[in-house]
Amino acid sequence: MLRKVSFVTSNVHKFEEAKAVLTQFDIELVQIPTPISEIQSDDLREIVIYKAMEAAKVVDPPFIVEDTGLYIGELNGFPGPYASYVYKSLGLRNILKLMTNISNRSAVFKAVGAVVYRENVFKIFESSVKGTIADSIRGGHGFGYDPIFIPSGSTHTFAEMVLEEKNRCSHRGRLFRKIGSFLTQVI
Repeated sequence: MLRKVSFVTSNVHKFEEAKAVLTQFDIELVQIPTPISEIQSDDLREIVIYKAMEAAKVVDPPFIVEDTGLYIGELNGFPGPYASYVYKSLGLRNILKLMTNISNRSAVFKAVGAVVYRENVFKIFESSVKGTIADSIRGGHGFGYDPIFIPSGSTHTFAEMVLEEKNRCSHRGRLFRKIGSFLTQVI
């Protein structure tokens, strides 16, 4: 049975990644690019809960909201949940400049999602992947920080991987597999 679920995001790349995962659970994902207000917070869970409450004002369940953060160890977790703003403001080249002469390049990509599956009823999911920041921009796939993030166990950046390969090991792929398993039980 094909189930239909909305993903409230204006980011087509996030949508395509999530859609590829949820298809495996017989879930048809529909992108709802409705702009919703977002709070600034150091806590991804807080951001996602707020997004879910805002989206619930204009979108009928079931729907998903999601947010991610990149936490670079030697930069005290910077940019964290501000990753999108920092990416737009500084770009990858300047992030790499911040990493000049830093030998410990460990980082963690985190994703948090909320599934609103009935009116005022939601569940939070979290996922992460450890990795390192590359020395240079590499690859032509993906988006955002993909050209500089190398997941643990790989020698390739996310941007050097095709979508299916990235989804097998990425924070978002892991998150949406959890969400898919949950959705098959509740809708």
